[in-house]
Amino acid sequence: MLKIDALTKSFGQKVAVDNVTFDVDKPMMIGIIGRSGAGKSTLLRIMNRMDNATSGSITFGNVDVTGATGAVKRQWQSRCAMIFQQFNLVPRMDVVSNVLHGTLNRRSTLATMFNLYPQDEIHKAIEILGRLGIAEHAPKRADALSGGQQQRVAIARALMQDPEIILADEPIASLDPMNAQVVMDALRRIHEEDGRMVIANLHTLDTARRYCDRVIGMRDGQVVFDGAPELLTTDAARDIYGAGADFSEEATSTQIETLDQAGSLELLSA
Repeated sequence: MLKIDALTKSFGQKVAVDNVTFDVDKPMMIGIIGRSGAGKSTLLRIMNRMDNATSGSITFGNVDVTGATGAVKRQWQSRCAMIFQQFNLVPRMDVVSNVLHGTLNRRSTLATMFNLYPQDEIHKAIEILGRLGIAEHAPKRADALSGGQQQRVAIARALMQDPEIILADEPIASLDPMNAQVVMDALRRIHEEDGRMVIANLHTLDTARRYCDRVIGMRDGQVVFDGAPELLTTDAARDIYGAGADFSEEATSTQIETLDQAGSLELLSA
């Protein structure tokens, strides 16, 4: 289904993604964890073709993702939707129009310029918003919504693409715990009910264990763990986050600390 082989991305002398290899043979919910600077976001950007690999390959079925250009690349980006930490909505535009932006890859330039949408697509957008519990906000400006609501609008926009894969880059990093749970519950339902593959970059071990079928741990651009959540032991967590992280018996499950890229301490779970 999805095959990533020896994928590498360098920025000058800095290797952000280093010889990453893994296969996904069926739709799953996969969490990619690791501290800041581990290469998680770069990996997702390459998978969506927002950035190009230095070497290696990505294939999905019979599609050469890394080699795709032009219409083939645009078609791939439609099949592989992206959700961002900062939502990437148009703040002054109403919610339903933001959701309808998920159809831009398959619309004409003229229709896009004049913001023209078929009635069936408008109805579909509102139906998706209803599925995510925010249909009543459809006519509101996006910037009038809370952060958690805006992220659900971003998820609805991704679903308008009818993608086979959803890539979520730190989808709950800027949310409070309650909204984070709502967003993660929504992503899990989408995987289970629609049979879509969901790959999410996550900061917390607890979130990965609770929601994901498989966890990939990255450190310094490399995959250092790949397995089921129950195999994510203390030793495995140390391999991912480094010796400076406290995973001892004395560390509570909700306040495990790890070192971020800058060397400051951050909560691994809230």
